[in-house]
Amino acid sequence: MKTAVNRIRGVERDIVQMPQAGDVAPYYEPQGNEVAIFEAAFRKRLPVMLKGPTGCGKTRFLEHMAFQLKRPLVTVSCHEDLTSSDLVGRFLLEGSDTVWQDGPLTRAVKAGAICYLDEIVEARTDSTVVIHSLTDHRRRLTIEKKGQEIDAHEDFMLVISYNPGYQTVLKDLKPSTKQRFIALNFDFPSEDVERKILVNEVPGISVEIAHQLVAAGRKSRLLKDHGLEEATSTRALVYAANMINAGLDPVTACQVAMVNPITDDIELAEAMMEIVQAHFA
Repeated sequence: MKTAVNRIRGVERDIVQMPQAGDVAPYYEPQGNEVAIFEAAFRKRLPVMLKGPTGCGKTRFLEHMAFQLKRPLVTVSCHEDLTSSDLVGRFLLEGSDTVWQDGPLTRAVKAGAICYLDEIVEARTDSTVVIHSLTDHRRRLTIEKKGQEIDAHEDFMLVISYNPGYQTVLKDLKPSTKQRFIALNFDFPSEDVERKILVNEVPGISVEIAHQLVAAGRKSRLLKDHGLEEATSTRALVYAANMINAGLDPVTACQVAMVNPITDDIELAEAMMEIVQAHFA
């Protein structure tokens, strides 16, 4: 209840925060043995790489696991301007003084949080190199600007996400980085699981609509072999279900949530709309 109220009011909170009493666990529907594997990695404090397409549930899985393990989750959305200073920290001017401000990675290391570097390949190379000493036997973060080393809290865990389907030779993780992680492969859920997700994520959506959305989404994913760069994600299906609940007709809801966001190719868009119309005729 407290979490829900905070979201409504737009209350600010610190990025390092333990799950609170009364919070509801983030919903996640297991697809295989990923929960057991992650728990084993956490027991041994091994870093984990979540591999899979956008919108298949990687982030929700990690939110669920952090809650179950009762650890704070610090999330960093990686991008091409993200520097090592953004992760580790920097000196700032405060009045006439110069003060040090820890970055999110440093705070997670000290607090024993799970630090999640989302889409790690989008970050600059110097940002990925800084995590190497945290992902081997040393479990240590070096802060070069302060001339310090920090031994990670015993509960600290590093997790990165990675979408192999979008990478090129010029923009990919180095083998020396990849081999430091336990890798969990994710894909879009099975048809039954995906229907369960829609019904849970969109209260009030009918089982029939959920069935039609999932069927249309799964068939449209086949177009990925015919030039579609990004497949219809489970997230897109949830968005479409929400738009239907908001009063849009199903075909329009699918167009704005499933088709328009992922392709500007007229022929592919028309092919996807034909699939949608066939399922909602």
